[in-house]
Amino acid sequence: MQVDARASAGLSPEAFIERLATDQQVAAALKNFQSGVADILALTIDIQQIPAPTFAEAERAAFVQDRLAALGLVDVAQDELGNVYGRFPGQNPDQKQPVILSAHTDTVFPADTDLTLRQEGHLLYGPGIGDNSAGVAGLITLAQTLVDFNLQPQADIWLVANVGEEGLGDLRGMKAVCERFGPKARYIVIEGGLFGQISHQAIGVRRFRIGVETSGGHSWGSFGKPSAIHELSHIVTAIDHLPVPQQPKTTYNVGIIEGGRSINTIASAATMLLDLRSEDPDALTQLVDQVTALVKERNVPDKNGRSFVTTTMELIGNRPAGQITRQAPLVSWAEAALRQAGWQKPVFITGSTDANIPLSLGAEAVCIGLTESGNAHRLDEYLNPDRLPQGLSQLLLLTLAAAI
Repeated sequence: MQVDARASAGLSPEAFIERLATDQQVAAALKNFQSGVADILALTIDIQQIPAPTFAEAERAAFVQDRLAALGLVDVAQDELGNVYGRFPGQNPDQKQPVILSAHTDTVFPADTDLTLRQEGHLLYGPGIGDNSAGVAGLITLAQTLVDFNLQPQADIWLVANVGEEGLGDLRGMKAVCERFGPKARYIVIEGGLFGQISHQAIGVRRFRIGVETSGGHSWGSFGKPSAIHELSHIVTAIDHLPVPQQPKTTYNVGIIEGGRSINTIASAATMLLDLRSEDPDALTQLVDQVTALVKERNVPDKNGRSFVTTTMELIGNRPAGQITRQAPLVSWAEAALRQAGWQKPVFITGSTDANIPLSLGAEAVCIGLTESGNAHRLDEYLNPDRLPQGLSQLLLLTLAAAI
């Protein structure tokens, strides 16, 4: 590859990306994406067939580690969480901050989920096929492309398959990645779906386990005593009546409710998991304060051992907000690379992804997608592979621009 940092001096992002794309080796790599869709899709299927629920990603991590090692990347290893790292060496790493490419390995589906795939036309259906099997396949494919076409940037490129993005993982994998590389590195987060979308603004998310305990009793003999389930229902109803702004968009959702012993028992304990989100940190803080007040209102101290209601609210997830501007180099290159790949309708979104962590630290970070998918987090999730060549082209051009 003949393009170096001097080639970008004085050029617009569009002109710089175009110069990259016309380099002989880069052009050959981009062309190879067109002819390699079947292989990329086969790799995606291999990954999708490996169960990887959050906190149990070990088997999928081992698969990725073996593939990165077989490609000849250096420093291939796992950390104590199960994040997999591999380095594609740059020509001048001492003078350049590293570029981190990441794709999360975990899915929302339990280990015993039926992962059988079905094809309807050009769409492929199966749990986790897009989120994030295609993203992990894209990470491996990018590594193979760098090796096969001898694309030598200035900075080190680290390829990371990280754990803990979904559910209650609380972005723990990416937190460890950012602790290792720091805020001066550039971060590119890969999602299997979301093609054509660029996220450089991170939604703030707070997650809570809200619990209620009461004395309980028999549904007939103790009728009138407080029920943990009923008390929890009052809290849900009160949350549902909270006014939240449309701009900045702010949301709440009770995703899981558990509790009770039998149909004829006044429940002595119940819990729920609550997800609160906002584009604006202040609006999120206000919503958290409102919910906290509602939970406290239902707390009734014991009166001579007759009845009581004890409420608790435990923070179980904190995805911090953050953003960089549309004019930041990484964002500008992401847009220019998407246009160079033939897609002229980029959409800039606010999201909750692994990019939350580097963005919250003030680092340059974007999240991009590789192709079109739908029904994420459902058993009938599907993947449309048609955009894979364009998505991988955007990823390659963005990576090279960031590493020069």
